[in-house]
Amino acid sequence: MEKDKKSRVCVDPARGAMSLSVWAAEWLERRVIGEATRRNYEGFVRNHLVPRLGRKPLGGLARRDFEKFVKDIYRGGAGLAASTVHDRMVMVAAIMEAAVIDKRITENPARGIRISRGDTLAVDEDELPTPAEVDLIAEHIAPYFRLTVYLQSGTGQRPSEALAFSTECRRPGFVRIRWQVSAKAHQEDCQTPFVPLKHRLEKECRDIPTALFIEQEIDAHLRRWKPMPVVFTGQKGKRIQLETLFAPRQPGVGVMPSISSYGHQFKKACLSAGLVDLDGNAKYTPRSLRHFFASTALANGVPIHEVSRWLGHRSVKTTVDIYGHLLPSAWDRCREVLQRAMRPIPPDATSQPAEEASSNGSARAM
Repeated sequence: MEKDKKSRVCVDPARGAMSLSVWAAEWLERRVIGEATRRNYEGFVRNHLVPRLGRKPLGGLARRDFEKFVKDIYRGGAGLAASTVHDRMVMVAAIMEAAVIDKRITENPARGIRISRGDTLAVDEDELPTPAEVDLIAEHIAPYFRLTVYLQSGTGQRPSEALAFSTECRRPGFVRIRWQVSAKAHQEDCQTPFVPLKHRLEKECRDIPTALFIEQEIDAHLRRWKPMPVVFTGQKGKRIQLETLFAPRQPGVGVMPSISSYGHQFKKACLSAGLVDLDGNAKYTPRSLRHFFASTALANGVPIHEVSRWLGHRSVKTTVDIYGHLLPSAWDRCREVLQRAMRPIPPDATSQPAEEASSNGSARAM
């Protein structure tokens, strides 16, 4: 038996020899949680936690293991947003905390592990879809979600925001985004299918300019599907009704589409369109469309502080960290400005060949 000096808890090393994969499976089996939450947890454990750390014994896991784990899944092309990684690490910390309570380990090495601001992942410009590929995805996705593709690529909305699009969002020349679908929006008994935007209060919103093709896609969608009213209770207890564009028409399929169901349709569209990587997997994710919007706007001179506001980032620094390298090069302009400030070139001198100007200068010096 070993005794932790700080907590004075006796721990049998043999109990810490259980592998993380076995312990995580036992932990999940004991949890009383909703089916959707269980599927999300099991998917994360199966696809990310077990392949990287599953074989290690509980007693052999250190904080550095989980720090590396977080960085690897965030930077390794898994397509998980920082907020998603943070949410899943709360679960991982709970798994390890249960091991502490069960006296298998003396302390929780996963507690408080988060992605730091310095780990913000810059988008890879070689992994952005082209305009033609965006159209290809819209062509192959289920017709009901075609508009979602263009709301993301044309206004930079998150998937949860695009799925919450309603008639009240549409304004002359812009869209006003105020809501996003909640994680439980697809459940029949969900009382709060819509929640405030990320980093925002319920009363806050953001306005995003819309190009003509966005207006045309909205019109095309409304000609085929009429808006569906969804009534819900806001955070302050007020009853609110939205005329939503993506509420399901058939009974028994939930209140709103889930992020996972949209992601599934998006993946199918990429595979059907032949947009795959070398391993045959879908080349893009719904986040790729948001990146397309931001990178296209910035590459064509739209100010980054405006793009940051339209994306709904908490700080413009986040936008710079992710997209700053895509801004038009300022090298030539900087050289010109400094030259003009320090060594102005006479207008008539600019037309002379370099050798001629040099010889004339030498002649004048003689």
